[in-house]
Amino acid sequence: MAKIDELLNYLKQNDCSDLHLAAGLEPRVRLRGALEVIDTWSVLADQQLRQILQEITPVEQWNTFVAQGDLDYAYALPGVGRFRANYFLQRNGIGAVFRIIPEDILTVEQLMLPQSVANLAHLDQGLALITGPTGSGKSTTLAAIIDHINRTYAKHIVTIEDPVEFVHRNNKSTLSHREVGRHTNGFGQALRAAMREDADVILVGELRDLETISLAITAAEMGALVFGTLHTNNATKTIDRIIDAFPAAQQSQIRTSLSESLAAVVSQLLLPTADGKGRCAAHEILLRSPALPNVIREGNTPMLTSIIQGGGKLGMQTMDDSLMSLVREGRITAPEAARKALVKEAFRQV
Repeated sequence: MAKIDELLNYLKQNDCSDLHLAAGLEPRVRLRGALEVIDTWSVLADQQLRQILQEITPVEQWNTFVAQGDLDYAYALPGVGRFRANYFLQRNGIGAVFRIIPEDILTVEQLMLPQSVANLAHLDQGLALITGPTGSGKSTTLAAIIDHINRTYAKHIVTIEDPVEFVHRNNKSTLSHREVGRHTNGFGQALRAAMREDADVILVGELRDLETISLAITAAEMGALVFGTLHTNNATKTIDRIIDAFPAAQQSQIRTSLSESLAAVVSQLLLPTADGKGRCAAHEILLRSPALPNVIREGNTPMLTSIIQGGGKLGMQTMDDSLMSLVREGRITAPEAARKALVKEAFRQV
C-alpha cells in the first residue's frame, strides 16, 4: 500500500472533501468547509513529500510536473474512490491537494436541486453554465444533470475534463469520457472533435480561455446542448466574463451569438447546514426568457437582476431568495445566510 493511501482512507472515513499537503506543514483535511490538521501525522519535509507523491504518480505525469511545476490528474484507490489531484510548487517546496470524487453519482433528487435546475437535463440545445467559487459543488451538480440525461434519453454525451472526475456508466445514453492531456491535447481540440462526433450533449469541465468559450458557443449554436463551468459568482459577472474574454472588435458579434445560444446560468454556493453535519447549496438561477436575448445584445447586464426577479414563475430566483428559502426551511442559519447575502439586513430580522 502506498504511504499516501493512509491519508486518503482517512479522508473518506471522516467524510472530508479535500486533503492538503505542503512541505513544512502537517497534512490537513477540509471538513464541512474548514481545514483541520491530522494530528497523527507530523510535519512533512519537502523530500519526504516528493517521495510520497512520486510513489503513486505515473512516470509520464511526474515528468510533466517536473518540467512545468504544476500537474492535474486523477488517482484511483480501489475500494476507496477516485481523487482529483493537483501538484504545485510553493515557497517551502512541493504541495498537493487531493479532492475526493464520490464513487456514487448523486441524483438531482438526492441533491435536492431546484426543479428548474434539474430541468436543464430536458433541454435539446443551448449553453447552460454552472458557476461558483472553487469547492462550491459545480462538478457534483453537473454530474447529477448528466446522470439524469443518461437515465432518461438515448443520446451521445461527450465529457471533456482535466482530469475526468465522475465516471458515468452507459445507461440509455452513450458516454464518451475524454481527458485533456491523455485523450486530447486541449479543450479546444476536443470541442472541435465533439462537433464531428455526433454529440447531442457536451460537458466542458472548465471554460478557461477564449478558444474554449468561442467553440462552446459555436457548438450550442449548431444544435448541441453544452454544459460548462466558470468561477463566477452570479449571472451578471458570468456574462461579462464571457464577453470580456474576446477582443473589443469581436464583442458585438459574441453578444449576438451568446444571446441566441445561452439557455441558463446557475450560480451556486455551499453553506454549512444548521445541524453542523454537512453542507447544502444555494442557487441563483437565470433562465432563457423573451427579454434575455435583447439584454445580452445591448450589453445591459445590470438588467439581468430584474429579469431574474421577474422570472419566478419560470423557475428563476436570486441568490438572496434561495438563501431565505433555506433559512425558512431550517436547513441553514440566518447568520450563515447573511454572510453570503447581498442584502444582509433582511436576514437579521429572521
